[in-house]
Amino acid sequence: MAYLSGSLGERLRDWLAPALEKLGYELIQVEHVATRRAVLRLYIDHLGAGDGITLDDCQKVSDYVSGLLDVEDPLPGAYSLEVSSPGLDRPLVTAEHFRRFLGSEARLQLHRPLHGSRRLRGRLCGEAGGVLEIDVDGQRLQVPLADIRAARLVPDLAAQLRSKGDGH
Repeated sequence: MAYLSGSLGERLRDWLAPALEKLGYELIQVEHVATRRAVLRLYIDHLGAGDGITLDDCQKVSDYVSGLLDVEDPLPGAYSLEVSSPGLDRPLVTAEHFRRFLGSEARLQLHRPLHGSRRLRGRLCGEAGGVLEIDVDGQRLQVPLADIRAARLVPDLAAQLRSKGDGH
């Protein structure tokens, strides 16, 4: 995705994603927060349909990735590794993510204003050729993926409650 292009997070994602796929996980996003004690945060999900990420999943991935990082040592200095589920407000990072969640509501932060705003909230309508179509208050907007700084799903809490009520 262009908004991560060239970043340490993207390079780490490109390196770690194939290894995690072999374990049955999708690496959704990598964040490297450089503070006094840096943090490397990985967001994971099951490949295909899954029941959600458990603490055991996070521990399994953490142990595996720790071993890889110890051997390759791609980060300078000390850091903490955190592994997490993407959560209800899941980040949308790749074009495939936007296509997978068509019909869902999402929040976008843009690199530059579109119609006077850097923030959009609307229903995902389509993605083709690197351009996202999103319905914002009844107006269909075309947003190049390269213009998206960050994107997250808006949790549908009513749907979550309905699925729990159905015994799922």
